[in-house]
Amino acid sequence: MTAALWPLQQAVYAKLTAHAPLMALVTGVYDHVPEAAAHPYVTIGSITETADDAHNQRGLEARLVLHVWSKYRGFKQAAQILAALDDALDRQPLTVAGFRDVSIAHSEHLLIRDPDPEIRHINVSYRVWLTKH
Repeated sequence: MTAALWPLQQAVYAKLTAHAPLMALVTGVYDHVPEAAAHPYVTIGSITETADDAHNQRGLEARLVLHVWSKYRGFKQAAQILAALDDALDRQPLTVAGFRDVSIAHSEHLLIRDPDPEIRHINVSYRVWLTKH
């Protein structure tokens, strides 16, 4: 099996940072958050891959987790960012280097009250299916 971890992360980053409605809501999309980063922002979290081969085709099913971080009182701002993430990714075309037949769909989200009472956090999961070229 050939991992899609890095090509998938690159494709998602490119898709999100090119999505004007999302970028109008956040200060950035990060893999590693700079210390001086202002809220709200999105981070690319974990990617879990499972082999999903079919007959003579190598395939993968991946679970991608993104995180929305906000200091807005309540979850309104974080929920608006979640909607923009879905607009950018859910059932939208995604080009991942080395793979074809890529599809992505929103799987679930979880609203979290951070130990810091000022921070609102939403974990957003997507399922991604990829076939190796």
